[in-house]
Amino acid sequence: MDAFILDAVRTPRARAKPGKGALSGLHPQELLAQTLRQLPKRTGVEVTDIDDVVIGCVAQVEAQGANIARQALLAAGWPIAVPGFSLNRFCGSGLQSLSVAAMGVASGAQHLVVAGGVEQMSRYGLGADGGGVDAGNTHLRRRFLQVPQGISADLIATLEGFTREELDAFGLRSQQLAVRAQAEGRFSRSLFEVRSPDTGEVLLAADDSPRGDTSREKLAALAPSFTQLGAQPVEPGGETLDEVALRAYPRAGAVRHLHTAGTSSGIVDGAAAVLVASRDYVRAHGLKPRARVRAVSAVGSDPVLMLTGPAPAAAKALKAAGLTARDVDLWEINEAFAAVVLQTARALEVDLERVNVNGGAIALGHPLGATGSMLVGTALDELERRGGSVAVVALCTSGGQAVAAVLERL
Repeated sequence: MDAFILDAVRTPRARAKPGKGALSGLHPQELLAQTLRQLPKRTGVEVTDIDDVVIGCVAQVEAQGANIARQALLAAGWPIAVPGFSLNRFCGSGLQSLSVAAMGVASGAQHLVVAGGVEQMSRYGLGADGGGVDAGNTHLRRRFLQVPQGISADLIATLEGFTREELDAFGLRSQQLAVRAQAEGRFSRSLFEVRSPDTGEVLLAADDSPRGDTSREKLAALAPSFTQLGAQPVEPGGETLDEVALRAYPRAGAVRHLHTAGTSSGIVDGAAAVLVASRDYVRAHGLKPRARVRAVSAVGSDPVLMLTGPAPAAAKALKAAGLTARDVDLWEINEAFAAVVLQTARALEVDLERVNVNGGAIALGHPLGATGSMLVGTALDELERRGGSVAVVALCTSGGQAVAAVLERL
């Protein structure tokens, strides 16, 4: 695939506290607009050369509606001739936007495309669009009666035999690695300061979610997050969500509720953008890309178990790139839940020493539509720091899907 990444930028992730979070008072269009403005500053490309802007956003309602991609590029002061559109592949939206951009330039149909994502979860939290897991389609429920992600994560942990101690250890690892990465400035290249559009005051300069005081003891003291949810009936007097999961996977015996707030992704605000160019554009303008997109993929997986797609998605992308898991220097597997990363690493036979080496969404947070784009920048920054060659980014999504991309440092 001839698609090249010129640069990747992101906002810091801010804890999603309505009215109190560092970015909660900023309109999400402005959050994305500030992100978009960084790309021409850093790369020197002419904004008028951009063929399209593709933005992932999950809760496309109210302030995040009205095609936030188009509104944000107008807010950024870009020429009105530059188009944009938003897409939603749930948690994989930010990486799906990269896939769309890469396919556009690799095909020759386009030469310069911005991919990215945004989510302001202090305004629009999980399920803000009102659709739930299946938008209430009773006919669909006769085929697939889906459960919320937390139940799926606990079901995966149960089936894989992961213990509470193993999940807590992974949660602690994420916090410790993220704190170390911040202290060593490993996120500095991609980050920029978000400022008030009115006063110019710096609203946030660094991710504010990592907790340096996390310990095994504190994690062990947290109550499981999804026990009560699992006991809720789908309909009054009907099966509980746990019973639905067990009907699909009776071998589990019982759903062991193991995930807590310390082993689940954090809810945050943030935006990210990636500039993708064709080979012809790179040559014509004498540019030095940071990486090549070797391959992209998307897969469907069981909609009840839901979160096991990253392994087949990564395998599919690696096969398209002519590589195997052994060829990968770094993995960024989104930490939706601890069991997701552990299950993916086990399925691919990947050493955790190469996975999420600077922490992940458990420590840093998961701004749904933006995370995939953020992980691209994180992977590239760390490849360059280490002198590595190949990284894989993979994310699970609601509804039983996953996306992946293989990146090669140049």
